[in-house]
Amino acid sequence: MRYPLRIIVVFLIVLFAAGSGSAQDLKVTEKALPNGLKVLLKEDHKSPVVTFQIWYKVGARNEKLGTTGMSHLLEHMMFKGSKKYGPKQFSQVVMRNGGNDNAFTGKDYTAYFENFASDRVHISLDLEADRMENLLLDPKEFLSEREVVKEERRMRYEDDPTATMTEEMMAMAFMAHPYQWPVIGWMADIDNITRDDLFNHYRMYYAPNNATIVVVGDFETRTLLPAIEKQFGKITRGAVAPKVGAIEPKQLGERRIIVRKQAELPAVFAGYHTPDLKHPDSYALEVLQGVLSSGKSSRLYRSLVYEKQVALYAGGEYENVTNDPNLFYVYAGVMPGKTTEEVEKALYAEIEKLKTDPVTDEELQKVRNQIEAGFIMGQDSAFYQGMLLGQYETVADWKLLEQYVDNIRAVTKADIQRVAREYFSEDNRTVGILVPIKK
Repeated sequence: MRYPLRIIVVFLIVLFAAGSGSAQDLKVTEKALPNGLKVLLKEDHKSPVVTFQIWYKVGARNEKLGTTGMSHLLEHMMFKGSKKYGPKQFSQVVMRNGGNDNAFTGKDYTAYFENFASDRVHISLDLEADRMENLLLDPKEFLSEREVVKEERRMRYEDDPTATMTEEMMAMAFMAHPYQWPVIGWMADIDNITRDDLFNHYRMYYAPNNATIVVVGDFETRTLLPAIEKQFGKITRGAVAPKVGAIEPKQLGERRIIVRKQAELPAVFAGYHTPDLKHPDSYALEVLQGVLSSGKSSRLYRSLVYEKQVALYAGGEYENVTNDPNLFYVYAGVMPGKTTEEVEKALYAEIEKLKTDPVTDEELQKVRNQIEAGFIMGQDSAFYQGMLLGQYETVADWKLLEQYVDNIRAVTKADIQRVAREYFSEDNRTVGILVPIKK
């Protein structure tokens, strides 16, 4: 007999609640090596696979105007050859052993990963230890890859009107904090970066005392941990990375920017300064995000797209897994024949409702169930578990995950109303309007 998905979800949540107690024990083994390297190991023997991830505490947040985009460019260069493995050999070794690899850079971190059958995890140790310590940064490879990144910027950002508008909105929302610039960097800054700049960036931030290794999957901790200690423990501790002291001042009035660019349709974005996951209000804001803008049954989509028919799409995002306070933003694409003024007014109308009228019991329970189910079902993926551990440990503390579900369950209707009033004010808002122009 087949059961509807919603029944399965509720069953999983009840089952999880029955065994979780006051907090979920993630059964993570944590070890700090003498050189400062943090190691997090989580055995999961459901399937014979393993994910090996290494997270460096460096991203766009650690850069300066004039050389923005350095962390992302360095990520590219990490695949261009080290002392033991030449250009392109890194990924070839992974593929020959049936695995896959990749990397990504964010505002707060740069991470690298390999996914293997569990009997191949030792390959990651050799590969990652070599490029942590012995990256070549060949001058010719550097010049070539810098052009690749510039072309990536043209294609993914400068040729995308919505991405351009979002970049400019972020640059206006943050005056003092490095969250103001894009991860990929400004074009002129990318062109300014030299090979020596990149080498110094590598030496400063790619050190064991600025990194966390996360391994999740089918392995034995008693054998893997000594292997990691042997391979990485001999790498010399680096200098202490400089702290990011920038603090964004309180916004004292609405900021607006209009971007005129060739595009099919107008769009409206509105961002509000909100706290990160280390703040207790982050759980209420996450539930609020689900009520307001998560999926086609959310308030924004239902109101703007289905009922008022002023938008083609509508949604939002709460950027909370960050070192410092970031934005909670909502957005909508304008329906042909409608105006940006109508869409903007409709967006704010739904936000104001959250301040004046409590959400319904049904809405609250639905969103809490969705968040819990997503978290619980995500435990079936070794890669997803590794991602969460790496993100949380890099920007805060992985142990926050053990209280995550309990804190989501504790959110009340009054909490949602309180944070809506606290953070969604006109003076705390930055608005971006995309106005299409003809070719």
